[in-house]
Amino acid sequence: MVKNVLAISSTLRKNGNSEILAREFLRGAQESGHNVEFITLQNKDIKFCKGCMACQKMGSCVIKDDSNEIVEKMKNADVIVFATPIYYYEMSGQLKTLLDRANCLYDSDYKFRDIYFIATAADSDSHSADIAIAGIKGWISCYEKSKLKGKILGAGVDDIGAIKDKPAMKQAYIKGKEL
Repeated sequence: MVKNVLAISSTLRKNGNSEILAREFLRGAQESGHNVEFITLQNKDIKFCKGCMACQKMGSCVIKDDSNEIVEKMKNADVIVFATPIYYYEMSGQLKTLLDRANCLYDSDYKFRDIYFIATAADSDSHSADIAIAGIKGWISCYEKSKLKGKILGAGVDDIGAIKDKPAMKQAYIKGKEL
């Protein structure tokens, strides 16, 4: 079955390590015949959620910015890949803000079932993304039909491109290929 795979990169560094991993995941998925799309949050205007809950009634957010288009793509994807650098052991603020703005999906007929989480960290500890993983699991738990299907951590990378020689590259490709 051909799946629609959406990767969302929240690094603000052009060609950042988490973005490189997300693209490698998509390369594997595309080689397996899936439809892939890559979105970067670089240069996107995404404002903070106001907590007004109007999206629950309207089906979309009242704030007019770039998040509405991204959230619509999330709704229609079969697989979502979230890619983030780890900042202070947590996902980037850009990703968290987008997840907050996706609140309108809660009562919708969303298609996504499988969620993958890709993170990179300067810290070489294999647990450096645990808090961020807990955060993404919290978001996923609000969407009963979806699950965290896989996670990839590129640890011990700081400089742009440092991920290219790490085992996480192969892991990302294989996870994408196995969809």
